[in-house]
Amino acid sequence: MSSTPLQKLERVVIRFAGDSGDGMQLTGDRFTSDTAALGNDLSTLPNFPAEIRAPQGTLPGVSSFQVHFADHDIATPGDAPDVLVAMNPAALKANLRDLPEGATIIADKDEFTKRNLAKVGYAASPLEDGSLASYHLHALPLTSMTVDALADFDLTRKDKQRAKNMLALGLLSWLYSRDTSGTEAFLRAKFGAAPEVLEANLVALRAGHAYGETTEDFAVRYEVAPAPLPAGTYRTITGNQALAMGLVAAAHRSGLPLVLGSYPITPASDILHQLSAMKSHGVMTLQAEDEIAAVGMALGASFGGRLGVTTTSGPGLALKSETIGLAVSTELPLVIIDVQRGGPSTGLPTKTEQSDLLQAMYGRNGESPVAVVAAQSPSDCFDAALEAVRIATTYRTPVILLSDGYLANGSEPWRVPSPADLPTLEVTQATEPNDVDADGNPVFHPYLRDEETLARPWAIPGTPGLEHRIGGIEKADITGHISYDPANHDRMVRLRQAKIDRIADTLPPLEVDDPTGDARVLILGWGSTYGPIAAATRLVRATGAKVARAHLRHLNPLPADLGEVLRRYDRVLLPEMNLGQLALILRARHLVDVRSHTAVRGLPFTAVELAQLLHENLLELEGDHA
Repeated sequence: MSSTPLQKLERVVIRFAGDSGDGMQLTGDRFTSDTAALGNDLSTLPNFPAEIRAPQGTLPGVSSFQVHFADHDIATPGDAPDVLVAMNPAALKANLRDLPEGATIIADKDEFTKRNLAKVGYAASPLEDGSLASYHLHALPLTSMTVDALADFDLTRKDKQRAKNMLALGLLSWLYSRDTSGTEAFLRAKFGAAPEVLEANLVALRAGHAYGETTEDFAVRYEVAPAPLPAGTYRTITGNQALAMGLVAAAHRSGLPLVLGSYPITPASDILHQLSAMKSHGVMTLQAEDEIAAVGMALGASFGGRLGVTTTSGPGLALKSETIGLAVSTELPLVIIDVQRGGPSTGLPTKTEQSDLLQAMYGRNGESPVAVVAAQSPSDCFDAALEAVRIATTYRTPVILLSDGYLANGSEPWRVPSPADLPTLEVTQATEPNDVDADGNPVFHPYLRDEETLARPWAIPGTPGLEHRIGGIEKADITGHISYDPANHDRMVRLRQAKIDRIADTLPPLEVDDPTGDARVLILGWGSTYGPIAAATRLVRATGAKVARAHLRHLNPLPADLGEVLRRYDRVLLPEMNLGQLALILRARHLVDVRSHTAVRGLPFTAVELAQLLHENLLELEGDHA
């Protein structure tokens, strides 16, 4: 047992930062897994460089991983780090502006050479010039410590240095009382085929932990107690992992084989990777040569009676738009997952944004309505996938599911649901004629609609007696014959819109968090703003102020009671990581003065920023009332 005094903390935010080759994502991921095993609530924010191979030691090449863990329920990865682990000068410079005074910095002083300092514009080492006096600085020779620990290994110095992330992980695990047995098991599984590499990483990990035990650099170590969570089986999960699992669960509940047509694109590619490993669950993955082929494969699968899914990001959604319009016209189920990123064009491919909403709603030619849903957290991506499949298969329509880079790569604890608790997704496909002709003979009419949902029958090609036309040219109502009749086209356009509108009939009333029932300000959100809005609301309520909160899952159609909810409050605030796209829609549809708060920084909102927004509006309303 360590003789270092132990201090209990309620919460900690740690950011690991280094060059893209320093293994910061792996380090953060392993610290997160070990933290989850202790029962802490947690939330993470990986931050990747956009350059595939940025020059080593430069600002564009900095990669970071932030983890927020606590002994209570938390909603975000934290506004600012309490601890920064900086593996080189670039990592320090890129992240220093986010650190509050008094934060702890652990820096690898071996990397603060004249050459590395010059790369990022430091005239002198900040570890020695006093510029970090307002922080708790621990300048440690992490690289040389790692090399020394591996002195007996028949590895090159460069190969030994690669294990310094494990030494840093061992040190931080000691400092915050994390058990490293999970990481050791992970290393054995990962490097089992390379015994010397495995042993080197294990030795480095243990050396970091031992250094914490013996050094006098740290006067205290810390402990964060487990969070009180409902009983169940938990695992950490990223948004992309949750989407993949949700799709597979939906396929099983619906009885439909899952076919994914996908073209790799950041930050959606991991869904393809995850599903490609699930062939034993009846999943077929097809990596296409481009985005257009990918969505064509998915729509073809739907035509063939499968659950057709395609995954992409904003640029790919633009390319898929014509085929999505074809799915609207043919009225086939199709799930399109858009993991949004910074734009336009290539934009910020590894950063987050919410700027595809209007594209999802209207980015097709003609009157081409689709259902649009959005996930609100990494674990919620599982439920959002189930909901997207429910709508697509019930109403025979494309559904665009909006995630984003923050949700895709971030992680949190997820309570694994029991299969019995999953929704029932009953899917019916046509097996026999559904009408008779004038002579009383059985006939199949492909656009004879369900009275409740307005969905047309889903007939599988090759089914005897169910032959019918399909394609992008307008079809006659009921019969499905090609039609250029103006009145028929008007009717079919309105029917397709009415079908989307009918989805609202199955949605529950919008849940509004208004404890006292007399708040004057409502803060509304959609997608990944859920966490920052929830955290900001807690901060404001802690001061005694009253504020209501609501979050939208369904964006098209919107909940039927949304207008009534909006008109209930004196002021409605809507933070979005775009320039006010949902606010534009809500103002037009409900004639309510929805006030936008927007940012397109490639980063999620902070809780403090939104809390300040709420306080400012509350004060303004009080002034108007006075």
